[in-house]
Amino acid sequence: MAAQNKDEVDFGFRKVPASEKTRLVGEVFTSVAGKYDLMNDLMSFGIHRLWKRHFVASSGVRRGDRVLDLAGGTGDIAALMVERVGPDGEVIIGDINAGMLGVGRDRLTDRGVVGQVRYVLLNAESLPFPDQYFNAVTIAFGLRNVTDKAAALAEMRRVLKPGGKAMVLEFSEVTEPLLKPLYDIHSFEILPRLGQLFAGDSASYRYLAESIRKHPNQQALRQLMLEAGFDRVDYRNLSAGIVAIHTGVRA
Repeated sequence: MAAQNKDEVDFGFRKVPASEKTRLVGEVFTSVAGKYDLMNDLMSFGIHRLWKRHFVASSGVRRGDRVLDLAGGTGDIAALMVERVGPDGEVIIGDINAGMLGVGRDRLTDRGVVGQVRYVLLNAESLPFPDQYFNAVTIAFGLRNVTDKAAALAEMRRVLKPGGKAMVLEFSEVTEPLLKPLYDIHSFEILPRLGQLFAGDSASYRYLAESIRKHPNQQALRQLMLEAGFDRVDYRNLSAGIVAIHTGVRA
């Protein structure tokens, strides 16, 4: 068996140079930014909105807290967090893709969410914030697109205050055997066709489906969080493991 090139990483089911993945992922999200919320509805049958509400409701974020939402995309998590932190708190949306940040800024502004939200173009593997700065750091449906997940998790821990919580909402491994074949048909047959029909882009949505399968499953991601130095690491499956919420605390 040929040895795996350690300088290569997964880009969906392909192996690409690690130095190229960020650019390739950027092209995907630049392509889908304008239709991102619509396609999330199509990918999850609209259930992603309930998952996100549950994710934020279980965050423990309180009035006056400072929250960083990584891969903040179109601002769904940030809008819910603003309601929790109140006028004394702050929410920062961080994303590596300028197109996604722009869509998020426009949509939150249209909803009247201004003043308490900052938008920062950044790489999750090297956050431009001081140590122990945030009460909570979240990332929803974004960690699987990060080139070096271990580095991103370590950075999330670094910028958390003692007692602060990191939360990851991500597609994961389906736990119900009868659901798996239906999920595969939806992911690899239906979703790319919907992407072509509604967004004019089947390839990006095939990548998104592939990236879910290559992402660490529940136990593997739990181990990555432990190795990053988090305490009280746990996860909770939603919708038979289609997604999972992972949590860890900085001691």
